[in-house]
Amino acid sequence: MVKKVFISYDYDQDKTYKNLLKAWANNSADHFKGIDFEDASTDISINSTDTGAIRRAISRRMNTCDYFLCLIGEETHTSDWCAWEIEKAKELDMKLVAVKIKRTNMSPIGIVGVGATWANSFTYTSIEKAINNA
Repeated sequence: MVKKVFISYDYDQDKTYKNLLKAWANNSADHFKGIDFEDASTDISINSTDTGAIRRAISRRMNTCDYFLCLIGEETHTSDWCAWEIEKAKELDMKLVAVKIKRTNMSPIGIVGVGATWANSFTYTSIEKAINNA
């Protein structure tokens, strides 16, 4: 059974890490077996400035996934979009995975103490383990 994973991240700061995560998944036969990452970036297919329309489009994508992965960069804890996506993931009863890009990055309040599985480093081994243990 394929694990469908929604990726939440600070678009302005951490897009490179999201792209690296997807590249690892697409280019490696040895890692992320049985894991499919859903990219819900607003630059992919949500062409609107209407917050409601954007939320509906992201919600549709989240509804197709069972796992929610939050990439935690230096500014993620200040992102209103990441905070909203975390709350939506909890509402949808998704399995929560938090990945700190750097161990010292501050976590968004909504992901702390809610049963998320953590990867405290941005390596495919720690991320894969966190997803598989969620």
